[in-house]
Amino acid sequence: MTDVNLKPDDTAGRNAATGSMTRVAEPLTAEERPEIAFIELLFFAYRDFISDPDAALLSYGFGRAHHRVVHFVNRHPGIRVADLLDILKITKQSLGRVLKQLVDTGFIEQLQGPQDRRQRLLYPTVAGRALALRLLGPQERRIGAALSGLTPAERAVAERFLKLIVNPGERDTVARLIAR
Repeated sequence: MTDVNLKPDDTAGRNAATGSMTRVAEPLTAEERPEIAFIELLFFAYRDFISDPDAALLSYGFGRAHHRVVHFVNRHPGIRVADLLDILKITKQSLGRVLKQLVDTGFIEQLQGPQDRRQRLLYPTVAGRALALRLLGPQERRIGAALSGLTPAERAVAERFLKLIVNPGERDTVARLIAR
């Protein structure tokens, strides 16, 4: 995913007398904004959670979009391209580029739907399944280690917390996808 560069409002934060930007030196505090600790923990947890797969993907010339596609195709063999677009929330063009690379390198097979030839169904190849498992292993170990320090009740709270972060309109869909 690319970074978004925003152009600041020309008057926002400018000193009226000098026209220079006004510097803010005080950090945001957890006391003022209690959620900030959770936000930062999610940033750091995601950074570390994705670090092992990122390293493995480099050897193939792949990135995080490839990881997500390989993961969901392996979790849901025969998934329609349209359904994968809904899960990933990326453009058709972005998915098309990633899929082409995964198909061309032999990690995913794309077939026409049996009833509707316009449908494109995605299946992992043996190599695709092996790649998915290679990427999944370190993440399973990291999650397993974190969960091993929790009681069953704490695990339930952690799971509930993560589910509540998902957009309300998507929670049922996500629950169905996870339950498979």
